[in-house]
Amino acid sequence: VGTHPNQAPEAVGEAVGRADEAARWWAAIGAAERRRRLLDHKAVITRELRPLARLVHEETGKPVGDATLELVLAITHLDWAARNAAKVLGRRRVATGMIGLNLTATLEYLPLGVVGVIGPWNYPVFTPMGSIAYALAAGNAVVFKPSELTPGIGVRLAELFQESMPEHPVLQTVTGLGETGAALAADPRVKKVAFTGSTATAKRVMAACAENLTPIVAECGGKDAFIVDADADLRAAADACLWGAMSNAGQTCVGVERVYVVDAVYDGFMRELSERVANVRAGEHYGPITMPGQVDIIKRHIDDAAKSGRLVAGGTGAVRAPYVDPVIVEDVPEDSPAVREETFGPTITVRRTRDAHEALELANASSYGLGGTVFSRNARRATELARRMRTGMTAINSVISFAGVPALPFGGMGDSGFGRIHGADGLREFARPKAISRQRFAMPGMNLTSFSRGPAELERLIRLVTFLHGRRKR
Repeated sequence: VGTHPNQAPEAVGEAVGRADEAARWWAAIGAAERRRRLLDHKAVITRELRPLARLVHEETGKPVGDATLELVLAITHLDWAARNAAKVLGRRRVATGMIGLNLTATLEYLPLGVVGVIGPWNYPVFTPMGSIAYALAAGNAVVFKPSELTPGIGVRLAELFQESMPEHPVLQTVTGLGETGAALAADPRVKKVAFTGSTATAKRVMAACAENLTPIVAECGGKDAFIVDADADLRAAADACLWGAMSNAGQTCVGVERVYVVDAVYDGFMRELSERVANVRAGEHYGPITMPGQVDIIKRHIDDAAKSGRLVAGGTGAVRAPYVDPVIVEDVPEDSPAVREETFGPTITVRRTRDAHEALELANASSYGLGGTVFSRNARRATELARRMRTGMTAINSVISFAGVPALPFGGMGDSGFGRIHGADGLREFARPKAISRQRFAMPGMNLTSFSRGPAELERLIRLVTFLHGRRKR
């Protein structure tokens, strides 16, 4: 597919130095000009959609159609970030309250400077663009380190960016292995790091960032649950469940891995799911396992689940490296690796529950907390279940739909990480709040921040506060 250098820490430092200078220029041109440039970059990417999708296919093995969908989602997020940055981050007046009656106050969000983005291989455009686009829209320069499995698409995105921003290297890509990413995280000129990857690697990145108190946004994967309530549309639920679990060969951080079905509809749901999975084939509907080492993890989970559960589809012979056929296992114990650990393959475990409340309890009994799904015809009930699901995002009667809504923040809790990309929260994640208060006039008889303050002024303050806040609410 291509050859790219394993760049040493010195090369990373040079890139950060260029970005540091570019960041000052990018911040100075103002929000309106950044918006124009980013929308132009969006048009450049859109015109290159077909060759970019082909490159993603060549590097990851995923079907061109899936790569195209990923790029389209990235384009919509770039568009939203460019169009909304000024409104979300721009200066606005805030109320000062009675004590600050003589003040005027403003709040705005200013660029950080250089942002380092360490991207994954499973969605090598959509996922990092959730950080890159929002960081750029917030006025920062970005140094992007793509996965060593997908360096080519990262290099190409930076090359295309230069068409809209030829003056300064506002977006650069550095390629290499773990040492390259570590050098980026450890550089004191990097003011924030956005990382996507495993929980174990996130801890190492955080340790590198801690040396300089560099804040980090960490998205570390998940073990997402799919709840089917008693009144769910079973055909739609089975269709969404299968796609959420098997698309991209299950290599999706918010993909379906655990399924909990209410007893009253369990048999009907399993019939629908079994009929559909029979028509899904590895190498046709989804691609190979991109990271070779993941195959052993997937096989271990399947073997363990097959010992204690009942195979509905696939089995130990489903692993045909680098491909893995769909695997569905019922009645797997909740303490098994296939239920507790992230599998990151085209496999799901299915469990029967008494009701939706038990399903929710089991869904929440995980160290991960990224995404989830609820299927129910009762909108109020489904919304309540979604709100109580211990995740950063939940989809109702759809799967992974929140990722396609640019205004919604994306991120997790627990072992799934912290911080947010996308939406207004994603823009603010890559900016620093700047608060300013200005005295408009001196408050007569209330000069409280002076050594000349007397007992009378203090008494007036006590009376004012008592009047404003001293009445009990019943």
